[in-house]
Amino acid sequence: MDITKVPFGSFKGDPVTKYVLTNDNGVQASVLDFAGLLQSLKVPTKDGGKADMVLTSENLDEFTNNGFCTNRLIGRVAGRIADGEVQINGHDYKLEQNEGKNTLHGGTNGFYNHIWHVDKTATTADSASITLSLTLSEQDDTFPATIHVTATYTLDNDDNLSLKFGATSDGDTLFNPTNHTYWNMADAGAKTVDGLTLQVNSKHHLAVDDGKIPTGEMIENAGTPFDFSKPTLLGDALKQMASTKENGFDDIWVVEPSLTEPVATLEDKQSGRKMELYSDRNALIMYTMNSDDPAVYNHGEVHPHLGIAMEAQTLSDAPHHPEFGDITLKANEEKNYTIKWHVEY
Repeated sequence: MDITKVPFGSFKGDPVTKYVLTNDNGVQASVLDFAGLLQSLKVPTKDGGKADMVLTSENLDEFTNNGFCTNRLIGRVAGRIADGEVQINGHDYKLEQNEGKNTLHGGTNGFYNHIWHVDKTATTADSASITLSLTLSEQDDTFPATIHVTATYTLDNDDNLSLKFGATSDGDTLFNPTNHTYWNMADAGAKTVDGLTLQVNSKHHLAVDDGKIPTGEMIENAGTPFDFSKPTLLGDALKQMASTKENGFDDIWVVEPSLTEPVATLEDKQSGRKMELYSDRNALIMYTMNSDDPAVYNHGEVHPHLGIAMEAQTLSDAPHHPEFGDITLKANEEKNYTIKWHVEY
C-alpha cells in the first residue's frame, strides 16, 4: 500500500493537492483536497496498462468550469430542498435558493466549493486512507448551526474503495451528503455509457414535479425504463428516455440499503470492468449527463451520456417527507454514513 501527493493547480488562489492511494494490485484512487474530489480510479488492464473507471482530467479547471459538481463531495444536503425552506424542531429556516426557488446540493457554498483540510493519511498492510475535514457555519452556507464534517476514503487490497462521512454540529441542522462521481469504465473509444449494463436493487422510483422535487408518490419500476432489476443495457433504457425533456435520467430510485449486497452494479462486459456500489441509505440518484453543453464536461469530449453519476444518499427532500428518512443532525450528536465501491477488472 502506498500514498503519494502531487500539486494539482489552485482554486481561488490557494494550492490544491492530489493524494494517490495505491494498493498491492495496482489499483489507484486519486483524491483532491479540493471538494474531496475523486479525481481518478484506475485499474490494471489485461495488456498491462491502466484504465480509469471514472471521468477524469488532469486539469483542475475542467472540474470547476461547470455547475455539475463533477466528482465532488456534496452537502450539507445532497439533492433538492423544495422552496429552500425547512423546519427543524418547530423553527423555520430559509436556505439559499440556488436552482430557481429550490436549494440544490447544499447551495453555492456547500461542501463542493471548498478546499478541505487533510487531517491525516495512513497505510497498513492491507489499506491506505485519507481523512479530510471541513467546518461550515450558517454564515457560510445558510444552513443552521456550525457543522464539522469528516470524509475518509479507504482503498484496500480487496479492491474496495470506501467513503465514510462523519459529522457533528453545535446545534440542530441537516446532514445528507453524497459523492457525485461520474462513471464510465468503457474503453476510450466508447463515447457514451450506452454499452454499459446496469442493475439496481430497486422496485420503485419517486414521482417528481417539473422542478425535480418529489411529490411523495412512489412509482413501480416494473414495465418502465426505470426497471434495472436485471442487468440492462443502458443504451436501451436511454432510447426509451429520448423523448423526455431531460433526454435521459435525472431521477431518484428507492433502494434497499446494504453494505454487504450491492445496491447497484455497473459493468462494461467488453473489457470486464465492473463496479459494485454499496450504501447504508435508501436512495440512489442517477444522472446520465443529458446535456451537450460544453460546460457540462470539457475533457476533450462534449456530448450527452458521456458518464453516469450514481449518488447514494437518503431520499431527496426528506425534510418535507418524513417517511423518506430523518436527516436531522442534532446538537452534539454524531452521524456516520458509508458508501463503498468494489471494482473488478
